[in-house]
Amino acid sequence: MIRRLLYHEIDFEKYTLCLENAAQRKYSATKTFLDITSDKKWELLVYNDYEAVMPVPYVFKSGIKIVHNPMLCQQLGIFSKEDHVETNELFLNFLEKNYLIRIYAFNEFNQFKSSLKSKKNFLILAENYETVYAKYSPKRKRKLRLDEDIVNNSETKEITFGEAEYFIKENFIGANKEEDIHSFILIFKKMFEEGCLKFSAFYLNRRIINVIATYFDEHTVALLGTFNDKDSVKISGASVLIDSCIKQNIETKIFDFEGSEIPNVEEFFRGFRPELRPYHLIEYSKKDIIKKLLSLKFIMKR
Repeated sequence: MIRRLLYHEIDFEKYTLCLENAAQRKYSATKTFLDITSDKKWELLVYNDYEAVMPVPYVFKSGIKIVHNPMLCQQLGIFSKEDHVETNELFLNFLEKNYLIRIYAFNEFNQFKSSLKSKKNFLILAENYETVYAKYSPKRKRKLRLDEDIVNNSETKEITFGEAEYFIKENFIGANKEEDIHSFILIFKKMFEEGCLKFSAFYLNRRIINVIATYFDEHTVALLGTFNDKDSVKISGASVLIDSCIKQNIETKIFDFEGSEIPNVEEFFRGFRPELRPYHLIEYSKKDIIKKLLSLKFIMKR
C-alpha cells in the first residue's frame, strides 16, 4: 500500500534509514540536499512501513502544486533494499494519478515496464586513482599537461563562497533569467553554510579563471557546477580542478559528473572516461498540465 505524506508527517529517521540501506542510494534524495534545493517543498510516497520511499518535490504556479525536480537535483525516484519493477510501477501510477507533473526524474537503478524517456549521466566508481587516470582519453591527458609558463604562474586552491560568488555570477551559462541565477547562487550559499559544498579555483597570474562547485557526502562527490572565464578556456583549468578532485576522493567515493545533454559538455565529461548511467524521467508540457487540470476540475464538479 502506498501512502502520501506531507513534509511534516514524514518520519525522517525511517526515511533516512530506508535511503541509506537502499540499492539505489542517491545523495540527491537525502533530507539535507532536498531541503536546500526545494526549500522544504517536498512530500513523500511510502510503501508499507517505509519498505520503499519516493520523495516528490513540487513548486507552486498560480497557487497550483506542480511536481518538478528542483534546481541541481538531477535524480530522485524510488528507494528500497532491492529494485522491483512491480513496485516501481505502483509508485509511477500513483504519481501520475495523484499529481500534476512537469518533470520528475527517477534514479539510474529504477526499472519499469512502462516506456519512459531517458537522459544521460556519467559516473566514475570508487577505484585506485592510477587506474582511473589510465583510462582518461589521450586528449584529456594532454590537457592536463600544462605548459611550464602556466605551471609557474598558476595555483589551485579551495575558496570560500564569498570568493566564488562574483566569479560565478559573471560566468554563469545556462540560466535563462536573472532570477534563475539568483536561485542557483542561493542554493550554493546554503549548501556551503551547511558544510556540504566546496568551491575550488584555478588561479592564473593571481586571477581566478576557473571555479568548480562540488557537493560531498559520505559516499559521493557530485560536480554541481563548472564556471570558466570565456577568454581563458584553452588553459584547461577546469580539467585540472576536476582531476585534482577525483585524485583526492576517488578511492573512497563515487565521482558524479551530473550528466549533460549539451554536446560539448558531454564531450568534455567523456574525456575522463566515466561510465554512462542513463536514468528515466517523465515530463509533461505546460499544455498537458492545463489539460489535466481542466479534466480534474470537470470531474470534481460532477
